[in-house]
Amino acid sequence: MASSKSGSSYAMAIARIAIGIMFLFFGQYKILKPEFAHGGYAKYVSSYANESAVGFYKPFLRMTLQHPVLSGYAVGVAELLVGISMVLGFGVRPLSLVGALFMLNLTLCTWWRVPHGSAYWMFLGNELDNIPLMLLFIVFFVHNAGQTLGLDK
Repeated sequence: MASSKSGSSYAMAIARIAIGIMFLFFGQYKILKPEFAHGGYAKYVSSYANESAVGFYKPFLRMTLQHPVLSGYAVGVAELLVGISMVLGFGVRPLSLVGALFMLNLTLCTWWRVPHGSAYWMFLGNELDNIPLMLLFIVFFVHNAGQTLGLDK
């Protein structure tokens, strides 16, 4: 039985490609501009570990700070790989998991940017730049989004 592509498959492919382009921009900046790996990563992650990260996640963040340059470049490489995968539609399922974990990481890093004791909806509202992308990566994984307008078959 031949499969036909639906409008929703094409919409998902366009969303996948757009998100891939964003990740390419972020990743290439982190790789090509040494400021992120040589200072920026440590600055951001120190702030997360000292202020806004969820408690159980802080030891992991502090561990990455033992090798901030390596960790900074690793973030850039991960973003580039996710971006390339999403744009080309190649390896979308495994790299969607990487993308979802990346966005979960950012959510855990920034959860307490809202003052403790605030209404719970404020915490979710504060994460509107992380949680929706995480959910999209999960959708891309579940629906094997690289099969439409992509190289995955």
